[in-house]
Amino acid sequence: GWKDAISTTIINFNNEKMQITWAAKELFPVENVSFSYTFDEGKHKVWKPCPTYLLDQDYNSGCLFKTEGPTLAISIRNSNGSEELFSKRLKSDFYIKPNRPENVTFFWKEDTVTVSCNKPERAVKCLRLELQYKSKFDKDWQSRTSKCCSVGEQGFDPRKCYSFRVRLKRLVPYCNVVNYSSDWEAETFWMNGTLLDSCDDDTKSQSHTVIVLSCLLAVLLMILILLILLCKWQRLQKSVMPAIPDPKYIFADLFNDHNGNFQEWIDKTDHAMVQTKLEYEEPEGIIEAESQQENEKNSDKQGPQEKIISFSRAAENNDPKAAQIACLMPTSNTIASFAGFQILMNDDMYVML
Repeated sequence: GWKDAISTTIINFNNEKMQITWAAKELFPVENVSFSYTFDEGKHKVWKPCPTYLLDQDYNSGCLFKTEGPTLAISIRNSNGSEELFSKRLKSDFYIKPNRPENVTFFWKEDTVTVSCNKPERAVKCLRLELQYKSKFDKDWQSRTSKCCSVGEQGFDPRKCYSFRVRLKRLVPYCNVVNYSSDWEAETFWMNGTLLDSCDDDTKSQSHTVIVLSCLLAVLLMILILLILLCKWQRLQKSVMPAIPDPKYIFADLFNDHNGNFQEWIDKTDHAMVQTKLEYEEPEGIIEAESQQENEKNSDKQGPQEKIISFSRAAENNDPKAAQIACLMPTSNTIASFAGFQILMNDDMYVML
């Protein structure tokens, strides 16, 4: 009964290697035990010593050897092999731990992900492919299991980054007496069908995008503020220091026809205006001449008197050439009214009042 109470751990790695371990210090604290095994059946068994021992503080705590058949018998003896301390007979196929899935591929179609791997060479019916995933917002893994060697799941958000991992499992109790699964395949990170190095890259890319957009908005805001200040400065500048008009636009003929020669321009302009005024004022000049003769007759009788000349409509409109007409009239003691001024003319002299 004591021999049957010893606890051992038996693992058949993909039906290639066997590993059997026991608690050495608790079970055999006095001596270092030895291990032997055989895959033969019947009376003619050939026991083989352990080729590779596993140690726990210099005590033999396990044995690693090659799998050679479906039926296994093991024996643990004292250090010199004279006394058997534990023995067991078992089916090695019921303790298989599969290898990791090979050539894992991910297929994305909208919100559905299908994961597949290569089929193992044997015992495919005893295997299941397990898929686990979680987003950066999930605390626990979500799991989905399907027949080897393809599994699919729906409902993935293309805006989220997901972590994926897969492994192979043995069916219990039909194929294994112990629930053994393979080690997890390397974890991968996906977002909307794109493989990433990690989900932190997604967070960094989003933060980088936010920073870039913030900088662009700040630059646009600064440009807008500068434009507003520029407009206000121009208005202030116009109100404080009004712009001086360019004379070339007001006196276009001075610069275009006379190349800025003021004397030539004023002479030609005065000559043209005098001729125009004289032609225009000719009827009035005749009337004024007649009235002037009458006044001269009266002046001969009554003495020298001042005469007021009524200018044409052009003079009343402040025409600068109207004064020239007054100056040309050889009348003594004459008062001319022009643009709000009075011009007193006596012989060759004239005074503006």
